[in-house]
Amino acid sequence: MNLGLKGRTAIVCASSHGLGRACAEALATAECTVVLNGRDADALAQTGDALRTHGGIVHTVAGDIAEEAVQQALVDAAGGAPDILVNNNAGPPLRDFRLLDADAIHAGVDANMVTPIRLVQKVIDGMVERRFGRIVCITSGSVKAPIAGLDLSSGARVGLTGFLAGVARQVAHANVTINFLLPGLFATRRLAGVHAYRAEANGISIDDAEARARDAIPARRFGDPAEFGNACAFLCADTSGFITGQSLLIDGGAYPGVL
Repeated sequence: MNLGLKGRTAIVCASSHGLGRACAEALATAECTVVLNGRDADALAQTGDALRTHGGIVHTVAGDIAEEAVQQALVDAAGGAPDILVNNNAGPPLRDFRLLDADAIHAGVDANMVTPIRLVQKVIDGMVERRFGRIVCITSGSVKAPIAGLDLSSGARVGLTGFLAGVARQVAHANVTINFLLPGLFATRRLAGVHAYRAEANGISIDDAEARARDAIPARRFGDPAEFGNACAFLCADTSGFITGQSLLIDGGAYPGVL
C-alpha cells in the first residue's frame, strides 16, 4: 500500500527501542525522512544506522525530550517544518499508587502529558499553514482499561488524550490530524517489567506470570512491534486525513468491551 508519505519529514520521540523504533522503521520504509530520538546515544546511533539501510534520510537527536533544548533540536533536525510527529515517552515504572510521592507524580505527569503537549505546540501551527500534519501519540491500553500498578501512567495519558482531543477538532479543517495508539502487551523491553511486577504481586514465578498474561490475550501471543509500527504509518498516511481524535487499541482482543 502506498501511503503517500515519500519526502515527508517525521519526528519520532523515544525511538531507539521498542514501539517508537517500530514506528520509525515503518515511516522510513514509507520513504519519510525520519528524526530519531533517545537518551542512550549509542543505542540511538545503532538504530539510525539500521534505518538507513531502508535507503532513507535519518537524523538523530540524543537526549531527554522533556528538555526544551532537545525539543527544539528535534524540530531543527526536521528542517523546522516536520510533517509528522509521533509522541512517545517511557512510562513510569509499575508501582502501587500508595508509594507515589509528590515528586514522582509530577514527574509522571510531566513526561507523559506535559512534554507531548509542548511538542505539539511547537509543530502544529506550521502544519496548519502547510495544510498537512499527522500527530500520533503513543499512550497505553490502560487508558481504556486501567491496570493496577500503572495508575500514574494511566492518569497522565488520559489527561493527554483529553487535552488533545479538543485540539484535534480545532485543526482538522487544515488536514492536520491527531490520533492515539493504545498498545496492549507487546514484545518489548518493558514487558519484562510487567511480568516481574505481576509475579511479585501474585506470589508466582515470572514464567507463570508471563504464561498467564499470554493466555489472557485472545490472540494467544504478545504483539509484534512491527504490527504497531504499521498502524502508526497508516494513521500518518496522506489518505488518512478523515481519521482524527481517535484512540486505536491494539491488544490482540484483550479488552473485553465493544466500545
